[in-house]
Amino acid sequence: MSTINDVSRLAGVSKATVSRVLSGSRGVKEASRLAVLKAVEELNYRPNVIAQSLFSQTTHCIGVICAQENVNQITAWLFALEKQLRQHQKHLLLRFAHSKSEVLTALDELSCGLCDDVLIIGARFPLNIDDEHVILVDCADAEGPNSIQFDHAFAAETASNFLINQGRRQIALIQPENGGTAGQVLHGYKLALENNLLPFNRNLVITDAVSSSVAIQMLLNNASSRTFNALLVANEQEAQNVIAQLQGYNKAVPNDVMVFSLAGSVNLPGLPTIPAIEYSLDAMASRIVGWLTATTQQMLGSSVLRGDLIIPDWRQR
Repeated sequence: MSTINDVSRLAGVSKATVSRVLSGSRGVKEASRLAVLKAVEELNYRPNVIAQSLFSQTTHCIGVICAQENVNQITAWLFALEKQLRQHQKHLLLRFAHSKSEVLTALDELSCGLCDDVLIIGARFPLNIDDEHVILVDCADAEGPNSIQFDHAFAAETASNFLINQGRRQIALIQPENGGTAGQVLHGYKLALENNLLPFNRNLVITDAVSSSVAIQMLLNNASSRTFNALLVANEQEAQNVIAQLQGYNKAVPNDVMVFSLAGSVNLPGLPTIPAIEYSLDAMASRIVGWLTATTQQMLGSSVLRGDLIIPDWRQR
């Protein structure tokens, strides 16, 4: 395996010059820089990451704490982040947490010299973290500095307007209160009803059920809500659950009930394609990594991302 000494000898420059070229420092003659890069390529030299970290006082690692229970969303997040981080020669260090105490424990661990910065994704409980090296992504009640949020109110309003335009005026909503976004979703839902001069039926909104299965039963057991012909759910995982259950009750999707996912599409064999709100995780990951790799990192401020309405092919035929 080649060393920095080998590169130095082949390029005819000092080890210090090799280090400056590899770190991107200024003040290196163009001829020396080209000689070093040529030597690196010929020798297939790979810098020692640990040695570089000691020299630069950075780990080149980004900690990611996933507090999101939706497995599909976690996979999509990690894929997008890892791709962006790899392009900037940074590494991802992963932890999972399902409560505030677990998140804080993971944060303490990752912040003790293991990572330069930490992302916390999808926490549905207030964290009250004010640290320039911690970014909260789609976390509940995170409106302060260094936070990125999805516009859940806009998503619910867009979804409801779409359903109403399809002639679906009895729109049910399943949104657990502990989801952390229930208030925003309900606001967007009510706004769409108000703008379309439709009454708000409290029996069509289920926020206190322990599961989507129980919520569907509550809707079907209540005489004033069993005639719903559209259903808003939190994400594609919930959509999968309710579609199967509705079919078990002989409710065809989308003919009898049009299911709409507020975060992510359903693309599984045997399940109908449904309308959804999609968020560009690649764009989000690119924005995050751009912040993390900035020369001078400052408090980022809050940022809100709006999703795109995805309409199934059956609506476009």
